[in-house]
Amino acid sequence: MKDLMLQERVITIVGHEKKKIAIYISRSDGKGTYPARRAAMIAQTLTTEMDILFLRGEDSPPTPAGYKEIEVGNSHSLLRILTDIKPDLLLRDSGSTVEEEVEKIRGIVPSIIHFDDFGDGGKSADLVFQTLYTETNDPVPEHYVVGLDSFIADEEILSYKQIGLRKQEQNPLPHLVISFGDEDDGNLSYRALRHMLQLQIPLKVTVLLGENYAHDISTLRMMALGRRNTSILEYPHNFAEVCASADVILCASGYMPYEVAVMGIPCVVLAQNDFEAELAFPKEQHGFIHLGLGRKVKQSSLLNAIMEPLLHEPLRKKAIARQTALGLGDGRDAVCEAIRYFVEYPKRSRLLDRSGKEASNMIH
Repeated sequence: MKDLMLQERVITIVGHEKKKIAIYISRSDGKGTYPARRAAMIAQTLTTEMDILFLRGEDSPPTPAGYKEIEVGNSHSLLRILTDIKPDLLLRDSGSTVEEEVEKIRGIVPSIIHFDDFGDGGKSADLVFQTLYTETNDPVPEHYVVGLDSFIADEEILSYKQIGLRKQEQNPLPHLVISFGDEDDGNLSYRALRHMLQLQIPLKVTVLLGENYAHDISTLRMMALGRRNTSILEYPHNFAEVCASADVILCASGYMPYEVAVMGIPCVVLAQNDFEAELAFPKEQHGFIHLGLGRKVKQSSLLNAIMEPLLHEPLRKKAIARQTALGLGDGRDAVCEAIRYFVEYPKRSRLLDRSGKEASNMIH
Protein backbone atom coordinates (compact mmCIF):
# COMPACT_ATOMS: atom_id res chain seq x y z
CA MET A 1 0.00 0.00 0.00
CA LYS A 2 2.81 2.37 0.91
CA ASP A 3 4.60 1.51 -2.33
CA LEU A 4 1.44 2.34 -4.31
CA MET A 5 1.02 5.67 -2.51
CA LEU A 6 4.69 6.50 -3.11
CA GLN A 7 4.32 5.63 -6.80
CA GLU A 8 1.27 7.91 -7.14
CA ARG A 9 3.15 10.71 -5.43
CA VAL A 10 6.11 10.36 -7.78
CA ILE A 11 3.75 10.48 -10.80
CA THR A 12 2.12 13.62 -9.41
CA ILE A 13 5.47 15.32 -8.82
CA VAL A 14 6.66 14.46 -12.34
CA GLY A 15 3.41 15.84 -13.72
CA HIS A 16 3.92 19.13 -11.87
CA GLU A 17 7.47 19.39 -13.18
CA LYS A 18 6.38 19.20 -16.80
CA LYS A 19 6.30 22.80 -18.02
CA LYS A 20 3.33 24.22 -19.89
CA ILE A 21 3.51 26.16 -23.17
CA ALA A 22 0.57 28.03 -24.66
CA ILE A 23 0.76 28.69 -28.42
CA TYR A 24 -1.37 31.45 -29.90
CA ILE A 25 -1.46 31.76 -33.71
CA SER A 26 -3.76 33.92 -35.82
CA ARG A 27 -3.86 34.66 -39.54
CA SER A 28 -2.51 38.16 -39.93
CA ASP A 29 -0.54 40.50 -42.18
CA GLY A 30 -1.16 38.20 -45.16
CA LYS A 31 1.38 35.67 -43.86
CA GLY A 32 -0.56 32.66 -45.13
CA THR A 33 -0.22 29.21 -43.59
CA TYR A 34 3.47 29.27 -42.66
CA PRO A 35 3.01 30.51 -39.05
CA ALA A 36 0.65 27.59 -38.37
CA ARG A 37 3.05 25.11 -39.95
CA ARG A 38 5.96 26.56 -37.97
CA ALA A 39 4.01 26.27 -34.72
CA ALA A 40 3.13 22.64 -35.51
CA MET A 41 6.79 21.80 -36.16
CA ILE A 42 7.85 23.40 -32.88
CA ALA A 43 5.10 21.61 -30.96
CA GLN A 44 6.09 18.28 -32.52
CA THR A 45 9.70 18.78 -31.40
CA LEU A 46 8.80 19.68 -27.79
CA THR A 47 5.73 17.49 -27.26
CA THR A 48 7.47 14.84 -25.15
CA GLU A 49 9.17 17.43 -22.95
CA MET A 50 6.38 19.89 -22.24
CA ASP A 51 2.63 20.19 -21.91
CA ILE A 52 1.55 22.05 -25.06
CA LEU A 53 -1.84 23.57 -25.72
CA PHE A 54 -3.12 25.87 -28.46
CA LEU A 55 -5.21 29.00 -27.92
CA ARG A 56 -7.67 29.53 -30.77
CA GLY A 57 -9.15 32.91 -31.64
CA GLU A 58 -11.55 33.77 -34.46
CA ASP A 59 -8.68 34.11 -36.95
CA SER A 60 -6.64 31.15 -35.74
CA PRO A 61 -5.87 28.17 -38.00
CA PRO A 62 -7.03 24.68 -36.98
CA THR A 63 -5.17 23.13 -34.06
CA PRO A 64 -2.77 20.35 -35.08
CA ALA A 65 -4.11 16.86 -34.41
CA GLY A 66 -3.36 15.46 -30.99
CA TYR A 67 -3.06 18.77 -29.10
CA LYS A 68 -5.41 20.37 -26.60
CA GLU A 69 -7.04 23.66 -27.54
CA ILE A 70 -8.86 26.44 -25.73
CA GLU A 71 -11.14 28.89 -27.52
CA VAL A 72 -10.16 32.55 -27.14
CA GLY A 73 -12.36 35.52 -27.98
CA ASN A 74 -11.09 39.07 -27.56
CA SER A 75 -7.97 40.33 -25.77
CA HIS A 76 -9.79 40.36 -22.41
CA SER A 77 -10.61 36.67 -22.86
CA LEU A 78 -6.96 35.97 -23.68
CA LEU A 79 -5.85 37.57 -20.43
CA ARG A 80 -8.45 35.67 -18.44
CA ILE A 81 -7.54 32.33 -20.03
CA LEU A 82 -3.82 32.89 -19.47
CA THR A 83 -4.60 33.66 -15.83
CA ASP A 84 -6.56 30.42 -15.55
CA ILE A 85 -4.17 28.03 -17.30
CA LYS A 86 -0.95 29.60 -15.95
CA PRO A 87 1.46 28.68 -18.78
CA ASP A 88 5.18 28.87 -18.16
CA LEU A 89 5.65 30.38 -21.61
CA LEU A 90 3.46 32.00 -24.25
CA LEU A 91 4.56 31.45 -27.85
CA ARG A 92 2.75 34.00 -30.01
CA ASP A 93 2.52 34.59 -33.76
CA SER A 94 -0.47 36.86 -34.22
CA GLY A 95 0.87 39.75 -36.26
CA SER A 96 1.60 43.20 -34.90
CA THR A 97 0.84 43.36 -31.18
CA VAL A 98 -0.01 46.27 -28.86
CA GLU A 99 2.35 47.17 -26.04
CA GLU A 100 -0.41 47.74 -23.48
CA GLU A 101 -1.79 44.22 -23.93
CA VAL A 102 1.62 42.54 -23.80
CA GLU A 103 2.46 44.46 -20.62
CA LYS A 104 -0.63 42.95 -19.00
CA ILE A 105 0.40 39.48 -20.19
CA ARG A 106 3.81 40.03 -18.58
CA GLY A 107 2.01 40.17 -15.25
CA ILE A 108 0.60 36.69 -15.89
CA VAL A 109 3.13 34.68 -17.91
CA PRO A 110 6.78 34.27 -16.83
CA SER A 111 8.17 34.14 -20.38
CA ILE A 112 6.86 35.48 -23.71
CA ILE A 113 8.25 34.76 -27.18
CA HIS A 114 6.87 36.41 -30.33
CA PHE A 115 7.40 35.67 -34.01
CA ASP A 116 7.50 38.37 -36.71
CA ASP A 117 5.96 41.14 -34.63
CA PHE A 118 6.10 44.59 -36.27
CA GLY A 119 4.05 46.24 -33.50
CA ASP A 120 5.02 47.99 -30.28
CA GLY A 121 4.07 44.91 -28.27
CA GLY A 122 7.25 43.15 -29.34
CA LYS A 123 9.21 45.57 -27.15
CA SER A 124 7.57 44.03 -24.10
CA ALA A 125 8.11 40.40 -25.13
CA ASP A 126 11.13 38.58 -23.71
CA LEU A 127 12.30 37.39 -27.12
CA VAL A 128 11.21 38.16 -30.69
CA PHE A 129 12.23 36.04 -33.67
CA GLN A 130 11.98 38.45 -36.59
CA THR A 131 12.35 36.06 -39.55
CA LEU A 132 10.60 38.58 -41.80
CA TYR A 133 12.47 41.85 -41.61
CA THR A 134 12.79 45.24 -43.27
CA GLU A 135 15.76 47.42 -44.06
CA THR A 136 16.18 49.97 -41.30
CA ASN A 137 18.84 52.21 -39.82
CA ASP A 138 17.14 52.22 -36.42
CA PRO A 139 18.84 50.22 -33.66
CA VAL A 140 17.29 46.80 -33.06
CA PRO A 141 16.35 45.94 -29.45
CA GLU A 142 18.70 43.40 -27.89
CA HIS A 143 15.94 40.81 -27.45
CA TYR A 144 15.14 40.74 -31.19
CA VAL A 145 16.74 37.97 -33.25
CA VAL A 146 16.56 39.38 -36.77
CA GLY A 147 17.38 37.42 -39.89
CA LEU A 148 17.50 34.08 -41.57
CA ASP A 149 18.67 31.72 -38.83
CA SER A 150 15.20 31.33 -37.32
CA PHE A 151 13.57 30.07 -40.53
CA ILE A 152 12.25 26.51 -40.14
CA ALA A 153 11.64 24.50 -43.30
CA ASP A 154 9.32 21.51 -43.16
CA GLU A 155 10.49 18.00 -43.97
CA GLU A 156 9.15 18.09 -47.54
CA ILE A 157 11.10 21.23 -48.39
CA LEU A 158 14.23 19.88 -46.67
CA SER A 159 14.00 16.70 -48.74
CA TYR A 160 14.76 18.90 -51.78
CA LYS A 161 17.42 21.01 -50.06
CA GLN A 162 19.86 22.56 -52.56
CA ILE A 163 18.35 20.60 -55.43
CA GLY A 164 19.28 23.48 -57.71
CA LEU A 165 22.95 22.64 -57.26
CA ARG A 166 22.30 19.03 -58.30
CA LYS A 167 20.57 19.98 -61.56
CA GLN A 168 23.22 19.92 -64.27
CA GLU A 169 20.95 21.56 -66.82
CA GLN A 170 17.42 22.86 -67.31
CA ASN A 171 14.47 20.72 -68.30
CA PRO A 172 14.09 20.17 -72.10
CA LEU A 173 10.90 22.22 -71.78
CA PRO A 174 11.66 24.99 -69.22
CA HIS A 175 9.23 24.87 -66.30
CA LEU A 176 7.79 27.97 -64.62
CA VAL A 177 5.89 27.52 -61.34
CA ILE A 178 3.59 30.35 -60.20
CA SER A 179 2.50 30.42 -56.55
CA PHE A 180 1.16 33.37 -54.59
CA GLY A 181 0.46 31.75 -51.28
CA ASP A 182 -2.55 30.65 -49.32
CA GLU A 183 -5.03 33.39 -50.24
CA ASP A 184 -3.49 35.47 -53.05
CA ASP A 185 -5.48 38.55 -52.02
CA GLY A 186 -4.36 40.56 -55.04
CA ASN A 187 -5.08 37.65 -57.43
CA LEU A 188 -1.58 37.87 -58.83
CA SER A 189 -1.99 34.31 -60.13
CA TYR A 190 -4.49 35.64 -62.67
CA ARG A 191 -2.39 38.71 -63.50
CA ALA A 192 0.77 36.64 -64.01
CA LEU A 193 -0.89 33.96 -66.12
CA ARG A 194 -2.50 36.60 -68.32
CA HIS A 195 0.96 38.01 -69.04
CA MET A 196 2.35 34.52 -69.70
CA LEU A 197 -0.16 34.11 -72.55
CA GLN A 198 1.87 36.69 -74.47
CA LEU A 199 5.10 34.70 -74.19
CA GLN A 200 5.90 33.14 -77.54
CA ILE A 201 8.64 30.67 -76.58
CA PRO A 202 7.84 27.06 -75.49
CA LEU A 203 7.42 26.98 -71.72
CA LYS A 204 5.68 24.68 -69.24
CA VAL A 205 3.63 26.70 -66.75
CA THR A 206 2.12 25.36 -63.51
CA VAL A 207 -0.04 27.58 -61.31
CA LEU A 208 -0.37 26.41 -57.68
CA LEU A 209 -3.45 27.74 -55.89
CA GLY A 210 -3.50 28.01 -52.11
CA GLU A 211 -5.95 26.47 -49.67
CA ASN A 212 -7.93 29.70 -49.28
CA TYR A 213 -7.79 31.03 -52.86
CA ALA A 214 -11.02 33.00 -53.08
CA HIS A 215 -11.08 34.08 -56.72
CA ASP A 216 -12.71 32.59 -59.82
CA ILE A 217 -10.83 29.42 -60.70
CA SER A 218 -12.81 28.84 -63.90
CA THR A 219 -11.30 31.99 -65.41
CA LEU A 220 -7.80 30.65 -64.76
CA ARG A 221 -8.72 27.31 -66.30
CA MET A 222 -10.06 28.99 -69.44
CA MET A 223 -6.85 30.97 -69.75
CA ALA A 224 -4.78 27.80 -69.33
CA LEU A 225 -6.66 26.16 -72.20
CA GLY A 226 -5.38 28.93 -74.46
CA ARG A 227 -1.74 28.02 -73.89
CA ARG A 228 -0.03 24.68 -74.38
CA ASN A 229 1.65 22.91 -71.44
CA THR A 230 -0.16 25.09 -68.90
CA SER A 231 -1.97 23.65 -65.88
CA ILE A 232 -3.81 24.89 -62.78
CA LEU A 233 -3.38 22.83 -59.60
CA GLU A 234 -5.82 23.43 -56.77
CA TYR A 235 -5.04 22.65 -53.15
CA PRO A 236 -4.15 20.03 -51.96
CA HIS A 237 -1.11 19.52 -54.15
CA ASN A 238 2.44 18.37 -53.61
CA PHE A 239 3.85 21.87 -53.22
CA ALA A 240 7.48 20.96 -52.56
CA GLU A 241 7.69 18.36 -55.34
CA VAL A 242 6.21 20.71 -57.95
CA CYS A 243 8.48 23.60 -56.92
CA ALA A 244 11.54 21.36 -56.93
CA SER A 245 10.82 20.49 -60.58
CA ALA A 246 10.82 24.17 -61.63
CA ASP A 247 13.51 25.99 -63.58
CA VAL A 248 12.18 29.33 -62.36
CA ILE A 249 9.58 30.27 -59.73
CA LEU A 250 7.31 33.31 -59.59
CA CYS A 251 5.98 34.00 -56.09
CA ALA A 252 5.07 36.55 -53.43
CA SER A 253 7.68 38.05 -51.11
CA GLY A 254 6.59 36.65 -47.73
CA TYR A 255 7.87 33.28 -46.50
CA MET A 256 7.95 31.43 -49.82
CA PRO A 257 11.27 32.96 -50.98
CA TYR A 258 12.86 31.38 -47.89
CA GLU A 259 11.54 27.97 -49.00
CA VAL A 260 12.79 28.60 -52.54
CA ALA A 261 16.24 29.51 -51.20
CA VAL A 262 16.41 26.22 -49.29
CA MET A 263 15.92 24.39 -52.60
CA GLY A 264 18.00 26.79 -54.70
CA ILE A 265 15.82 27.73 -57.67
CA PRO A 266 15.93 31.00 -59.66
CA CYS A 267 13.04 33.12 -58.46
CA VAL A 268 11.13 36.24 -59.49
CA VAL A 269 9.24 38.01 -56.70
CA LEU A 270 6.12 40.18 -56.76
CA ALA A 271 4.85 41.79 -53.56
CA GLN A 272 1.16 41.28 -52.76
CA ASN A 273 0.91 44.51 -50.74
CA ASP A 274 2.90 47.35 -49.19
CA PHE A 275 3.86 45.17 -46.20
CA GLU A 276 5.49 42.57 -48.44
CA ALA A 277 7.11 45.25 -50.60
CA GLU A 278 9.12 46.47 -47.59
CA LEU A 279 10.53 43.05 -46.66
CA ALA A 280 14.26 42.94 -47.18
CA PHE A 281 15.11 39.27 -47.76
CA PRO A 282 14.08 38.44 -51.36
CA LYS A 283 16.52 40.80 -53.05
CA GLU A 284 19.33 40.48 -55.60
CA GLN A 285 22.09 39.86 -53.04
CA HIS A 286 20.24 36.71 -51.96
CA GLY A 287 19.62 35.45 -55.49
CA PHE A 288 16.18 36.92 -56.30
CA ILE A 289 14.73 39.25 -58.91
CA HIS A 290 12.31 41.55 -57.05
CA LEU A 291 9.94 43.56 -59.26
CA GLY A 292 8.05 45.40 -56.51
CA LEU A 293 4.28 45.51 -56.16
CA GLY A 294 2.56 42.96 -58.39
CA ARG A 295 -0.36 45.21 -59.20
CA LYS A 296 2.03 47.75 -60.75
CA VAL A 297 4.38 45.47 -62.66
CA LYS A 298 4.59 45.93 -66.41
CA GLN A 299 4.16 42.93 -68.69
CA SER A 300 7.51 43.49 -70.39
CA SER A 301 9.34 43.70 -67.04
CA LEU A 302 7.78 40.47 -65.81
CA LEU A 303 8.44 38.48 -68.99
CA ASN A 304 12.04 39.72 -69.22
CA ALA A 305 12.68 38.80 -65.58
CA ILE A 306 11.32 35.26 -66.06
CA MET A 307 13.33 34.69 -69.24
CA GLU A 308 16.58 36.03 -67.78
CA PRO A 309 17.66 32.89 -65.83
CA LEU A 310 16.29 30.63 -68.58
CA LEU A 311 18.33 32.20 -71.36
CA HIS A 312 21.50 33.12 -69.46
CA GLU A 313 23.17 30.15 -67.77
CA PRO A 314 25.70 32.24 -65.76
CA LEU A 315 22.85 34.26 -64.24
CA ARG A 316 20.97 31.07 -63.37
CA LYS A 317 23.98 29.55 -61.62
CA LYS A 318 24.73 32.81 -59.80
CA ALA A 319 21.19 32.99 -58.41
CA ILE A 320 21.33 29.37 -57.22
CA ALA A 321 24.75 29.86 -55.62
CA ARG A 322 23.61 32.94 -53.71
CA GLN A 323 20.51 31.22 -52.40
CA THR A 324 22.14 27.97 -51.31
CA ALA A 325 25.09 29.80 -49.70
CA LEU A 326 22.64 31.15 -47.09
CA GLY A 327 22.23 27.70 -45.54
CA LEU A 328 18.55 28.24 -44.78
CA GLY A 329 15.99 25.91 -43.27
CA ASP A 330 17.60 24.47 -40.14
CA GLY A 331 16.29 26.96 -37.58
CA ARG A 332 14.21 24.47 -35.58
CA ASP A 333 16.99 23.50 -33.16
CA ALA A 334 17.91 27.10 -32.36
CA VAL A 335 14.28 28.16 -31.85
CA CYS A 336 13.42 25.17 -29.66
CA GLU A 337 16.57 25.62 -27.62
CA ALA A 338 15.57 29.22 -26.94
CA ILE A 339 12.12 28.05 -25.83
CA ARG A 340 13.69 25.50 -23.47
CA TYR A 341 15.95 28.19 -22.02
CA PHE A 342 13.14 30.66 -21.33
CA VAL A 343 11.02 27.91 -19.78
CA GLU A 344 13.88 26.87 -17.50
CA TYR A 345 15.11 30.40 -16.72
CA PRO A 346 12.07 32.72 -16.92
CA LYS A 347 12.39 36.49 -16.71
CA ARG A 348 9.63 36.61 -14.12
CA SER A 349 8.49 34.26 -11.37
CA ARG A 350 5.10 33.56 -9.83
CA LEU A 351 4.84 34.37 -6.15
CA LEU A 352 1.91 33.99 -3.78
CA ASP A 353 0.07 37.23 -3.06
CA ARG A 354 -1.65 37.96 0.26
CA SER A 355 -4.78 36.07 -0.76
CA GLY A 356 -2.75 32.95 -1.44
CA LYS A 357 -3.18 33.20 -5.21
CA GLU A 358 -0.31 33.20 -7.66
CA ALA A 359 0.98 36.56 -8.81
CA SER A 360 3.78 37.14 -11.29
CA ASN A 361 6.58 39.47 -10.15
CA MET A 362 9.64 40.74 -11.93
CA ILE A 363 13.01 39.19 -11.13
CA HIS A 364 15.57 41.96 -10.77
